[in-house]
Amino acid sequence: MDGRPKYVISKIMENKQKNWAKYIDHTNIDPQATVQSIKKTCEEAKHFKFRGVCVNPEWTKTAASELRGADVRLTTLIDPPMGLNLHSERKELCEKAKENGSHEIDIVINIIDIKYGRYDKALGDLKGICEILPTKVIIGSGFLTDDEIRKASEIVKEAGAICVKTSTFKDPLDHFELLEKARHLKLMRDSAPGLLIKAAGKIKTFEDMKMMIEAGADIIGTSSSVEILEQAPKEHDE
Repeated sequence: MDGRPKYVISKIMENKQKNWAKYIDHTNIDPQATVQSIKKTCEEAKHFKFRGVCVNPEWTKTAASELRGADVRLTTLIDPPMGLNLHSERKELCEKAKENGSHEIDIVINIIDIKYGRYDKALGDLKGICEILPTKVIIGSGFLTDDEIRKASEIVKEAGAICVKTSTFKDPLDHFELLEKARHLKLMRDSAPGLLIKAAGKIKTFEDMKMMIEAGADIIGTSSSVEILEQAPKEHDE
């Protein structure tokens, strides 16, 4: 369980609902993305005042230029979907993202290291990366057992990250009900108190987003951001 009384959760939701956009990292990690689609993502982020934009490394410089002067944080996604690149390669990608104007990193923990209990190796890798930019670490919760989710979340916090995140694309959890993802969010929050929690993967509707926030998510990663906001209750509807 979340551990928070129902009336507390209700009050949190009441306070959040006036500004749903500020919980969304508007995401365009389509391998077929074009200059035009990246610019459109950035224009939408500025128009709707989303928390941030998330792109692949090759689009960081373009997105940074489009977002210059806007109150929108730019995140670069590094090493999906399993975090298997060498540490030196991962650091180089993160340093390049910083050079190109990224404010934050979303990087996948080495999931195989977690599965094989190589916790010191995973921790050492992330510590070096978290020194470069504020880092949100994707643990690929759909690949992990409950105990592994807890351990990975603890490692993320110890490494100095700002946030632990459920998944990116190709996570097995995406084929299950979001209720299971919500359960994972609670495990992550209990295991890494004080960190932001980001939910991503198959969050397509306003009700999906609301479920994730009620389960403890502080940030929502989705490419369906505009559609979600169109479904959100307006002040005069409440």
